[in-house]
Amino acid sequence: MDLHHHGDAEVAPGLVDLAVNVRRHPMPPWLADPIAATLADLAAYPDATRATAAVARRHGRTPAEVLLTAGAAQAFVLIARAIAARRPVVVHPQFTEPEAALRNAGHDVARVLLREADGFRLDPASVPEDADLVFVGNPTNPTSVLHPAADIAALARPGRVLVVDEAFSDTTWRAGVAGEPESLAARTDLPGLVVLRSLTKTWGLAGLRIGYVLAEPAVIGRLAAAQPLWAVSTPALAAAEACASPVAVAAERDIAAALAAERDHLVAGLRNVPDVTVAGEPASAFVALHLPGASEMRLKLRKRGYAVRRGDTFPGLGADWLRIAVRDTATSDAFLATLTDVVKERP
Repeated sequence: MDLHHHGDAEVAPGLVDLAVNVRRHPMPPWLADPIAATLADLAAYPDATRATAAVARRHGRTPAEVLLTAGAAQAFVLIARAIAARRPVVVHPQFTEPEAALRNAGHDVARVLLREADGFRLDPASVPEDADLVFVGNPTNPTSVLHPAADIAALARPGRVLVVDEAFSDTTWRAGVAGEPESLAARTDLPGLVVLRSLTKTWGLAGLRIGYVLAEPAVIGRLAAAQPLWAVSTPALAAAEACASPVAVAAERDIAAALAAERDHLVAGLRNVPDVTVAGEPASAFVALHLPGASEMRLKLRKRGYAVRRGDTFPGLGADWLRIAVRDTATSDAFLATLTDVVKERP
């Protein structure tokens, strides 16, 4: 299984990109202007002090509990190298880079596979009691399932490092909830909790590489010691500071609410396509769907102008799965019509 395969490998000129879970909209001035302003002073080494403080304020933490990273992907590598685990466990299906990083660092990784029959919901009891390093995504890529915070918190205990990948937490929304539903980013009472965040999805910054780790100071210190010097560029630091502002957080909530409506529209349409089953209860910027013969369908969709993410590289899914990014309703409607035609043309 190719744990390093990602949606960008599916994209090619001329294709509608439904394979990459990055929002593609123009940057607002409050984000674009600070990034552009850094280009006049790139001779100076990056200084993460202000950006770290801004991120800490956003989540009600101290700067000692924050480590800025070159995307969440760098955090996976730092954890794999800096945390001495006897029995690391990865809960799947989920983003594959955490397991790849652990294996590349020499760890013997165990898997817990969530079941389609359960809506890919986490059962805390399924994680082995002796696991001393646990990776889980919330919301989970590729299923888009958002686990209750209480179920994730139930995995925390002394002697265990619990890593929660919240790269897509800012895409979640629930009516009547002021912030991000089910996020643990502000929790400081859970032993061994490590929360990973990404700024690349909502704000279209995948090429800038910016994310961060939230954890107790001792863990942050261990990860920082394993991180290369000046790992986060000055433009990325400016982005981190801007995205932690109250203006950014408010805009993020508005975007998440609009995304929820677009996702509901896509899911409703998918449920009308013959032989398609939508995984669980999607809560993020993408949807996983089960479709017999999905590998062949993916190639036919490419010929008709659509790039979608194959599902066979995700442990716990397989060749009959695809992942679809949520786009505007017009794009979704055009895709749904094409998918319906492709499915109906099967012999």
